[in-house]
Amino acid sequence: MGKLTILSSGAGGTKYITVEAQQALEEAEVVVSYTKYAKELKNLIGDKELFTSGMTHEIERCQIAIDQAKAGKTTCIISNGDVNVFGMATLIVELIDEQNLWKEIELESIAGVTSFLATASRVGAPVSQDFAIISLSDRLTDIDLINKRIKLSLEADFVIGIYNPKSKKRIQPYLNFLARLSEVEERIVIIASNVGREKENITITTSTDLISQSLEHPEVTMSTLIMVCNTTSKLTKNGLVLTPRGYLNKYEMSGELKA
Repeated sequence: MGKLTILSSGAGGTKYITVEAQQALEEAEVVVSYTKYAKELKNLIGDKELFTSGMTHEIERCQIAIDQAKAGKTTCIISNGDVNVFGMATLIVELIDEQNLWKEIELESIAGVTSFLATASRVGAPVSQDFAIISLSDRLTDIDLINKRIKLSLEADFVIGIYNPKSKKRIQPYLNFLARLSEVEERIVIIASNVGREKENITITTSTDLISQSLEHPEVTMSTLIMVCNTTSKLTKNGLVLTPRGYLNKYEMSGELKA
């Protein structure tokens, strides 16, 4: 059997790539990747056989990886963040299943650190309660369903991670998101770009600020992660973000149960 590894490269650059992912990359004979990620990992990829392509060529890249593994080559396909969070895992599994190649390809999936989790680690402790991850890209998901997920997640008081907020042409899902955000009380908002890369930029602000700047907000792009905190979240004395788990509501500082 040929081996195909769906490899998570982490939030960005090489800061968040795991030891397991590095080992898989080292063992691979063939690497398939979105062009940008291959450039970031060029020192780890070295002189291996490399196939790259740009945005919207996901099916092509996945099929190349499958064909290389089917031919007996140890192959990996690189997926940014985690392979199961808007990554390549779903498409690889779907294509292998459609082509009934389970007896010909050994498939392995390697977990990674998403930009949501990497951002959380940078700003304090904003994700200690239940959370939801939602992409605003309507390229593959109906816009009405996206709008419903945003509305219900806000009503349920989840901490929410927003992926793919807007592009130059795709703005309506983001406008809908801002409209839903304006219907609830003000929340702490974290805006993060290029997490793990040299141009990393993370801003702690409010939903009021996000709404007021609308489409003109200079930090919100296709590659931005927006984290909307819940109603219990607050700023610490030094300006970080804290979403309390609830320990101090139930226990004294000594660790004893409150009366």
